This record gives sequence, C-alpha cells and structure tokens, in this order.
Amino acid sequence: MEPFRDPHVQPAMRQMTGRDPEVIDTVLSTPGIPALVAATVQAARAFLSGPSTGPLRIAAGCVGGRHRSVVVADTVAAALADHDPAVVHLHIERPVIARPTS
Repeated sequence: MEPFRDPHVQPAMRQMTGRDPEVIDTVLSTPGIPALVAATVQAARAFLSGPSTGPLRIAAGCVGGRHRSVVVADTVAAALADHDPAVVHLHIERPVIARPTS
C-alpha cells in the first residue's frame, strides 16, 4: 500500500497549510483518504446516535500537523456540520519541520 501523499515533499506546497486549495486538492485526491474520511464520519455518526452523552473527540495527525491532518479534520468536520463540531489545529501555525523530503 502506498503511503498517503505528503504535500510537504513538494517544495511549492511546503509553506502552505491544509487550508490552501492546492493542498486540499492534493490530500483529497490521495488514494485512501476519501475512504478514511468516510469511515471516520460513519463511525462518528454511529457514536453520536448512540446512548452516549459525552463529547466526541476525533484526532487526526500527520508529521508536521500543517497539511494532511488539517485537510482530514476540516473535511470530517464539514461532513458533521449538523452536529456543530469545533475544530482545533494544534500545529498549523508552527514553523515547517525541517526533515528529509525523499
């Protein structure tokens, strides 16, 4: 299985975040990501329809917290908009991590 496409390895997208249209398109066109989002939404809806009364917390992570996790979290939240989700991106404003790109 191919790993999820990482926008960080593309110099033109490295300084962008998961709020930029190019990054969103790249992440959402990555094989496996649409299925991951759909499964997460389905699981969240099942939980929210059950007897639980507590809040539901969903965490999405990636290496730097600026690209893939932002797109996935925002896409899941949009699909669950009828539940008025709150989204917090912990690392979106942090500097880009210096790491090998290949």
